[in-house]
Amino acid sequence: MSKKSNEHVLPPAAEAARYLENARQILTEKAGKKDGLYADVKYVKMAAGTAYSAALLILDEYLKQKEGINFTKPKSIEDYTNRLRKHDKKLLRLLVNVYDELHIVGYYHGTRSVEIIQTGLANVTQMLTYI
Repeated sequence: MSKKSNEHVLPPAAEAARYLENARQILTEKAGKKDGLYADVKYVKMAAGTAYSAALLILDEYLKQKEGINFTKPKSIEDYTNRLRKHDKKLLRLLVNVYDELHIVGYYHGTRSVEIIQTGLANVTQMLTYI
């Protein structure tokens, strides 16, 4: 890694917030909205994937804080849920909702529903308060 790239490393909360802002920007500038639906599914999928990545960054940092030197990066959604179950049930519920809203419905299925995507973004924003 070059010296220049090291200078731009953000703290995990700031990096997750940046991802979330990027997702919102994609939706605002590219997805187009009419009658409660997004016009371009391609950009909804892109934004949903970006916001879900923010959620994973948050969870990784949260688990690092809780598990300390025993932390290893989770390898699956089941690993995340099993480990969160030991620490915080509310954060676990947020993860389950974000997984459904952004990862499955938003990214994989490509929903056009503004309501579902906005709910997912709001849940990731709540997750940010944990780190």
